[in-house]
Amino acid sequence: MASSSKRKASCSDSDIEEPKKTTKRPKKVASADAIPANTQPTNKVLPIHISFPPRTSGTLRLATWNICGLAASQKKGFKYYVEAEDADILVLTETKVNNEPVDPTITSRYPYRYWSISEKKTYSGIAILSKHKPLDVTMTLPGHPNTSLVKGRIITLEFETCYLIGTYVVNAGTGLKTLDAKNEWNRHFEAYIRDLDKKKPVIWTGDLNVAPTEIDLANPKTNWNKSPGYTEAETTAFKNILNPREGTDAGHFVDVWRQLHPEDRHYTYFSYRFNCREKGIGWRLDMFVLSQRIVEKVKMCEIRSEIYGASDHCPVVMEYDFGGSL
Repeated sequence: MASSSKRKASCSDSDIEEPKKTTKRPKKVASADAIPANTQPTNKVLPIHISFPPRTSGTLRLATWNICGLAASQKKGFKYYVEAEDADILVLTETKVNNEPVDPTITSRYPYRYWSISEKKTYSGIAILSKHKPLDVTMTLPGHPNTSLVKGRIITLEFETCYLIGTYVVNAGTGLKTLDAKNEWNRHFEAYIRDLDKKKPVIWTGDLNVAPTEIDLANPKTNWNKSPGYTEAETTAFKNILNPREGTDAGHFVDVWRQLHPEDRHYTYFSYRFNCREKGIGWRLDMFVLSQRIVEKVKMCEIRSEIYGASDHCPVVMEYDFGGSL
């Protein structure tokens, strides 16, 4: 394995804001913001050697990773994680590519590759890389009036037994300036995922750009209704997908990692700014959400907390008992 000395994380802007600094001395009052997160690694570059336990027999390994730009990630160890994880299906978000890339790490491992590329140069972008051929592939969000906004945000693969949706969900923006666009996305996406769920179970994954509850970010009180990803509108939209409104026949969905780790304060995103990684100031934005009726098929779901440095996000991995076919 190559030395990690050439894989240093460089600073870059993030869509998620950190709490503003203040000159006032904070009061010594116990609050949710004062509760320390469970210990996570604080490395700023990828480990020199990366290895993971063998997958559970009879399962597929699915992973999602916001790579904060493929070109930048490739310079900081992207291939070492991809080779070590060897996921059956890998969902990459925030790829920032302008054309479908030719990367031997990807092309040699994944015969089925689907890229949704934004019309805006080096912006957003999502890919699903698979060892298994889907029945169908779509890159639209039905009903959404802004096709330009949708490009680079969503890919759906249909398999025999389920749908797999990968998303890089719209961000509410600095100062919540694009919260209306986020709300519109959420309305159409809820209708879409419910429509699919009536046909087959759904696996939804990617960077969902929401911290669902106060234990999914380090500083909930100072960010509530002020920072993108943690507003009443966004968290309510997410809750409405998990638990449908009364009087409907819609199915329930489950945030898998949270169900398996009900009290852990672990995060998938740490800004490169303000030494957030070292301080444990993070957000849990990347996840797997499954139709409730297939959750029992999940055998493992973990945040790859040590895989930090090639991106400001950590991957999330899930092992799924596919029963012989997807």
